[in-house]
Amino acid sequence: MTTRWGIAATGKMAQVFATDLALVPDAELAFVGSRSAESADDFAGRFGAGGAGTYRDLVDAGRAGEVDVIYVATPHPQHRDLALAAIEAGTPLLVEKAFTATVAGAQEVVDAARAAGVFCMEAMWTRFQPALVQARELVASGAIGDLVLVQADFGAHRAFDPADRLFDLALGGGSVLDLGVYPISLAQHFLGRPDRVTATGTLFPNGADASAAIQLSYDDGRAAALTCTLASQTPGRAVISGTGGSIELEPPFHHPSRIVVRRNGQEPETVERSAVGRGYTHQVDEVQACLAAGLTESPVMPLADTLDVQWILGECLAQLGIDIPEGSVELA
Repeated sequence: MTTRWGIAATGKMAQVFATDLALVPDAELAFVGSRSAESADDFAGRFGAGGAGTYRDLVDAGRAGEVDVIYVATPHPQHRDLALAAIEAGTPLLVEKAFTATVAGAQEVVDAARAAGVFCMEAMWTRFQPALVQARELVASGAIGDLVLVQADFGAHRAFDPADRLFDLALGGGSVLDLGVYPISLAQHFLGRPDRVTATGTLFPNGADASAAIQLSYDDGRAAALTCTLASQTPGRAVISGTGGSIELEPPFHHPSRIVVRRNGQEPETVERSAVGRGYTHQVDEVQACLAAGLTESPVMPLADTLDVQWILGECLAQLGIDIPEGSVELA
């Protein structure tokens, strides 16, 4: 059975996702929605979608049963309104990370999805990469003992441009929401919700966060040391450490093709696990498998994890003195 996908937005993320969607045999792009019907028409023509229109048209297509699931790829502050509209229409959702701009916005979406019994998942594609799946299986088997520490960095140099979405606070710009969500989600995935968050960082001239050093602390002594920045290119490496060794996710850790397993007193073991396409295919497979099984949440990326990650993001932004409110989307 083919799953009919709708995509909300026509930017870079939507284009990459649509390219990988075409590699999934039982998936098709059925409808594209945008603020501009013209932009949606152009995108639909380039990627072979059967329909196109405004965001309202996309929501209506889901309500009419013409779309089975909607992928939301707009800037972070616009996720909440689109997600709530789709949930009200009874349409399953895959929502880009960061899930929303605020903890309150995330809670609102999660509450609505659970109350309606509508499938909803954050698009944290890293969790479904074959190399990360292998690392998770190794940790679960006790290969590196009891976990004690996660270290991860994600930095990319981008020339400051206050007009660019990456730096525009009204559009959820800054290093924490765009890049920091990756190391934070990785740490939460393996260590759970921390008891304390400590964040320090630097700001761009317009007040958006340029970089952040984030410490997640747990009452039992475990910890995560994480960094993100839009001001410098960094290795993009992650290491999961336990009492019996460590697992390194080789750069770029957010879509790795290789891990290095170091067991105490033994030679390192390198394991290759390549992704299909750019790697977005694997989260598509997860969503479709969940829908086929009648699930309303993914067991790998449950909504509780999304709320934990969003809480950490919110703590980081608050400590950096940054307030990014939820935006609004015209759906009339």
